[in-house]
Amino acid sequence: MAKILIVEDNALNIKLFCDLLAAHGHQPEAVTDSRVALEKAKSFGPDLVITDIQLPHVSGLDLIRMIRSDEQLAQVPIMAVTAYSARGDEERIRAAGAQAYVSKPISVMKFAQTVDDLLNDERERAREGGTAEGEIDNPYTQANRTDDGPGPGETGGDEP
Repeated sequence: MAKILIVEDNALNIKLFCDLLAAHGHQPEAVTDSRVALEKAKSFGPDLVITDIQLPHVSGLDLIRMIRSDEQLAQVPIMAVTAYSARGDEERIRAAGAQAYVSKPISVMKFAQTVDDLLNDERERAREGGTAEGEIDNPYTQANRTDDGPGPGETGGDEP
């Protein structure tokens, strides 16, 4: 059972996320006010943080950056969930430090699979001894990406 912090201001989304997570055996904890999310994360000690990006007061992007800069929480995986999906937004979200990005309206199966994947990745990293203190082992962030050209299915890439 994983402890999962949800930062979301929409009551229906909170209910959906909490119900899905509980049905998969996790312990969800919801925060509706992004101004208290960092302190709640510190006291709750989540195994995963799921945050909306469009939040009043403190944006989800700012919250992700705050979590990444906090020594106690820096290694906690983060999944961004948002209806805001303009060009370049996924890259900005990942560059801020989120390992996963799911757009709304969510696919229940994709949501559950992404949660499982992030938790499994975190367990695997912990078994392997983790990373150096302060280092975020996140292959999805812009800082850790290598750009060696287009991939399969991308313009200029090799088709399978």
